[in-house]
Amino acid sequence: MQDVLIPKQGWHNIPQRINTPVHSKQNWLFKVSGKAAKLFGRNEVPDVFKLLQINKRLFWPWLYFASKLMPYGKLLGRERELIILRVAWLCRCRYEWGQHIDVGFKNGLTDKDVVNVSVGCAAFENEKEKALLSACDELISNQLISENTWEVLSKLYSEKLLIEILMLVGNYQMLAGFLNSIGLQLETSTEKVVQEFNDRIKNELKGEFGN
Repeated sequence: MQDVLIPKQGWHNIPQRINTPVHSKQNWLFKVSGKAAKLFGRNEVPDVFKLLQINKRLFWPWLYFASKLMPYGKLLGRERELIILRVAWLCRCRYEWGQHIDVGFKNGLTDKDVVNVSVGCAAFENEKEKALLSACDELISNQLISENTWEVLSKLYSEKLLIEILMLVGNYQMLAGFLNSIGLQLETSTEKVVQEFNDRIKNELKGEFGN
C-alpha cells in the first residue's frame, strides 16, 4: 500500500547498501542490544541498531548519548516525538518516520498530530509545539534558529532544555542521513503500524481524526 502522507519530493529510496547483520539470540551483543532497544520503546532490536553495531567503537558511545535524549531526555515525550517526526519528514527519511509514528503513538500522539507534523507549524495551535516545529524547519533549512523562534522558545524552556532541543534535532538529522544513505527499510512489525495508520487516515483527511 502506498503511503497517504509523502513529502513533496518523495521519500529517499535506494537499494540497501550495507547488509543488516544477523545476530543469534544467544549472542551477548544481541542480548545487550535487546535491553537497550526496550529503553527506546522497541520490542525487538531495530535494524538500525544492528547496522550501527558494525562500528562498535562509535555505536556504544552514540547509544549512551542518544539515550540521554530518548528515553532519558527532559522534554515531554510528546514534544520529543513531534520534533523527531518533523525532522524525519523534512529529511525524507521513511525509516525514521515509521519508527517514530510507532513510538509517538506510545507517547500520546494521535493520527491528527502525525498528519499535522506533515503540514508543519501552521497546523498547530499550541504555542510550544508551533515553536518546536519552527525550530526544526529553521535548523534543517538554515542550520540556525531565527531570532523570532528563539525568543519564543527561550520564554518557554530553560537553557538546559534549549540545548537539548538543539541536540535532539541534530542527532535525528544525522541519523536520517545515515538511514537514507544506507537505504534501510522498515521492519515488518513497524511497517504494519505504518500501514494501519495509512488505513485509518486515507478516508479521514477531510474529516475528524481519532485513535
